[in-house]
This record gives sequence, C-alpha cells and structure tokens, in this order.
Amino acid sequence: MCGIAGLADFSRDLRDEEAVLRAMTGTMACRGPDAEGRWLDTHAAVGHRRLAVIDLAGSTQPMVAGSVVLTYSGELYNFRELRAELVACGHRFRTRGDTEVVLRAYLEWGEGFVDRLTGMYAFAVWDQRTEQLLLVRDRLGVKPLYYHRLGGGVVFGSEPKALLASGRVPRTVDADGIREVFGLVNTPGRGLVGGMVQVRPGELVRVTRAGLTRRRYWRLTAREHRDDWETTVATVRKLLADAVTGQLVADVPVCVLASGGIDSSAVAALAGRDSPTFSVRFGGGFRPDAMRETEDEPYVRALVRHLGTRHTDVVVGNAEATDEGVRAAALRAREFPTALVDMDTSLYQLFGAVRRDCTVALSGEAADEVFGGYRWFTDPRFAGAATFPWIAMVRQASTPSALFDPRVFAGLDVTGYQDEAYREALADVPVLDGEPAGERRMREVGHLFLSRFLPGLLDRKDRISMAHGLEVRVPFCDHRLVEYVFNVPWAMKTRDGREKSVLRAAVADLLPAAVLDRPKTPYPSTQDPDYEVVLRKRVRAMLDRDDTPVRPLLAADAGGRVEVMNRFEMDLALQIDDWLAAFDLRLTL
Repeated sequence: MCGIAGLADFSRDLRDEEAVLRAMTGTMACRGPDAEGRWLDTHAAVGHRRLAVIDLAGSTQPMVAGSVVLTYSGELYNFRELRAELVACGHRFRTRGDTEVVLRAYLEWGEGFVDRLTGMYAFAVWDQRTEQLLLVRDRLGVKPLYYHRLGGGVVFGSEPKALLASGRVPRTVDADGIREVFGLVNTPGRGLVGGMVQVRPGELVRVTRAGLTRRRYWRLTAREHRDDWETTVATVRKLLADAVTGQLVADVPVCVLASGGIDSSAVAALAGRDSPTFSVRFGGGFRPDAMRETEDEPYVRALVRHLGTRHTDVVVGNAEATDEGVRAAALRAREFPTALVDMDTSLYQLFGAVRRDCTVALSGEAADEVFGGYRWFTDPRFAGAATFPWIAMVRQASTPSALFDPRVFAGLDVTGYQDEAYREALADVPVLDGEPAGERRMREVGHLFLSRFLPGLLDRKDRISMAHGLEVRVPFCDHRLVEYVFNVPWAMKTRDGREKSVLRAAVADLLPAAVLDRPKTPYPSTQDPDYEVVLRKRVRAMLDRDDTPVRPLLAADAGGRVEVMNRFEMDLALQIDDWLAAFDLRLTL
C-alpha cells in the first residue's frame, strides 16, 4: 500500500515543480515509509510513497514503460493470472509485483483494462503519447483518491493533506462541507475542503487538454437469483474462501483483526492458524446497553482457542482514549471530524500495536453491509423510514443541542441536505422488474448501506491504518462476492429468522458455536464515566478562547450548559475545532 500524488496542467510547465511534488508526497510519508519517487515532464508531475508488501526489492515507483507512467496504490489480487495473460501477449516483465501488471495491462488493453482488475487500488496513469491522465479507483472504494480542478488540469492525491500541500487548493470549508460532517450521508465524490472531489468507487476520471470527463466502469446490477439455498451457501463459501486466500499473498507478515463476531472470525478461520490475530477492547469493565449486549473478549478467547492462533489483545484505558496526542494523530490521519472519537483513537492504538509485528492485516469490515447484519435492516422503524436507516435512528434518538447554535443549523438545513441525498441515492439503486415490494425495499436498503454507509467505514480504516504504514485488506469487499450476495433475496438472507443467515451457514463448520450464534455487536466504545469528565473540561477551555475556529457553529450561551451536554456533541465540537486548526482551514458558511 502506498500514497500517490501529482499534477497535470496543460497551461504551464511542471518540470520545475519538484519542490511542490516533494511537499505533497511528504505529507504521506506514513503511507509509504519504505521509499519515495518522483517523475516530472512538461505537463505532468507524479509522485509516490511506497509501503513494500510484494516484490520488496523491486517495483519502485513511479513506474515507466515507454511513454506511459504509473503511480499506484493498492493490491491487485489477480495479478498472477493477468501477468500470465500478458506474457502470452508478448510482454516482458522486469519485476515480480502487481504494479507492473497494472502498467502493462494499460499498454495492452487501454482504458478497458480496468474491467480486468480484481483488488483494492487507486492509481494515476499519464500517457505522454496522448497527453492524457487517468485517475482510477477500485469498485468498492477501499482505497482513497482525491482531486481538485485547476485552470488547466488537476492536482490529485491519496489524501486531502497532499492536495493542500500543493498550494493550489483553497483552505476553506463551505456550507456543503459542514453539511457532510453533520449529515452522515457520505455523498459519493464529495470532499470537505476547498472544492476537492473524490474519485467515486468504480470510476475512471480522464483529464486531457479538452477538459475532464468521468466514467463509471462498475456499478451493482439487479439480477434474478435462481440458486437454491444449498447452492447459494456453497457459492458464498467459495467466493469468500477465494477472496481470503488471494488476500493472504504478501512478502511481509500478515495477520487478522478479530473481534469475536462472525465476520472477522470467518476471515480468521479461512486464513488459518498461521495468521496471528489481534483484538482491541476498552478497559474499566463492560456494562450491556441497547447497542452492545455482549462484550468481545469472551468470544475472542473462544475463537483463539478453537483456531489455535497466536493472539494479541490490545487494551485501551481512559488515559489512552483521552490522550490529546493520540486524538490529534488520529484526526490528522482521518481528516474528518467525528462524534465517535473514542473509536478512532482505539483503532489508532490497535493499528500501532499490529504494525509492530505485521505489515498487512485482514479485516471483517463490510460483511454487515453485504449480508444485512445491522439491526437497522430488520427494524421496520429504520428500514422502512423515508430516509437513510441510520439517519432515521439518529433522528429518533436526537435531542436539542446544548452546544451548537440552532439558528446556524436552521440556515444550513442539514435535514433538507439529507433528504436530497436520500433521493439521489434511491435513484442510483438498480431495479429488478417484477420484484415484490418488500424485496425491492430491502434491495434499496442494502444498496444504501453499500454506497453511502460503507465508504465512511472503509475510509476510516484505510486512513488510520496507513497512519502507521499498515495495510488493511477487506475480503468481504471482493466485488465478485458483493455482486452475488447483492442479488440474494432478503428472505434467504434471513432464512433462519436472524441476520446474515447465508454467511452463518457458509462458515458453520469453521467456528465455535458461541461465535457462530453471537448476535451482532458494534465496534466497542468506552463506558468509562471519566471520559465525559475530561471532555467537559476541554469544552470549557475551548469556550473560554476567543480564537476557537469552531466558534461560528456554537451557541453564544453554550458556556452555561456544559453540564448537560452529551459526549457526542462535545467530541464533535472539539474535533471540528482541532480539524480546522490543524489544517489551517477557514469556515465560509
């Protein structure tokens, strides 16, 4: 895994822009601690930071073949098959890795090569022959890629901080940027800062002298599912097993992130006992609540005993969860303020511990979105709501804020923004003619989670893991598995009256009964009451400052209501304040 950055500008000569390129790639040294490289020509400049995972001694980048230059981040899981096909076409390879396979696939098949790729990736191809830049992102959006239009081209990079370092992007956050933060809608392609745009999952962006065009090379389609139960279960098992096996390929140590839930446990079981396991939990005891009926630890222990893996348990105490340095590091990595800060900081500490032993980790992320594991799928109050199910839940539980200014938010019209985003998301859902209304709605719900909820989780995992130079792979995001399960009827997905019936049946022989039957439990959150004590102290200090960047969003009399503020609004306000300050951003509402 790596970090990529660069510029294409037809209105100026970029050969003297090495200092700019160096500044851009320098912001992503953590993504690529093993090597860096730059390539500059008249109208293109591309840079790279490398995390060596396959072909450690070779595959340096940017990689050049003839008149074509590639800067690439990701892993191509079918690179061996494609390499053999390209050799048969007459290509001669200098390296053993997947990067050169991507480059030569472009040389052989042109833009159509993207249809042949299986993996997680984000890359840029500059073709000197046609003076054309291609920006490409994988089908599910596992790897990030941003760009900002210039007068004569674009500036691009794996992370917003790389684009900011170019000096060509305004350091401003407008009303839509703040609406994205508060709206929880993950609008495809939308960035938060200065007009930045994300390459959408499954999208190819072409930049030439004539301008910029975008093409979706992949999207989910609706098809009739004709397989019976036994065939469906067997197919899911094969697709998942193939995905895990393909993602174990590396020339560095590989492990599995295990939570004690069925998703990560299935990955761990298919990976085998030779792959170490890691888990994270908060210290200070566990108390069941409406979201988390069971704690992870007993189920993790049961899994480890069953599989016989070498296991590391990372425990996060309140001191670590509230540590200002850790919170700042996690925020700088993610570049997105959140109300769930304890989850980001614990993930940051987990990945730091993992990286001491391994360079690659497999995760169970995305199984809930693919198989319908969240309670939002099965609760008609949320699944049947005329909005995103997770937003319906938030709206039901929300109370008037004691910290944020209601007049500002009335002006922002976050609810209207969410409603418009919902209408756009529904319009993107594929339709199967003749599908019963109930099945059609659950297809819509599944697509909403895959296209609007999952991207935020994938971005969080990528950005926080890469802050440690750790590559996290997600077998449940294999597009072949996603395509197949998307068309499995909801009645079959809940065949035994529970969530994820198909997945449970597909891995039933691999897991201990306790893990197999465990209800869905979200990622752990701190329950230490001292956590809120620390937040209130910091909020008071923030409100006492005259120069706090988040001030335009806060109520003028918030200082008198600190004791009744909830932890989520306090965390979010502190995060927005720190985010604006850390990246020298200015609100332009």
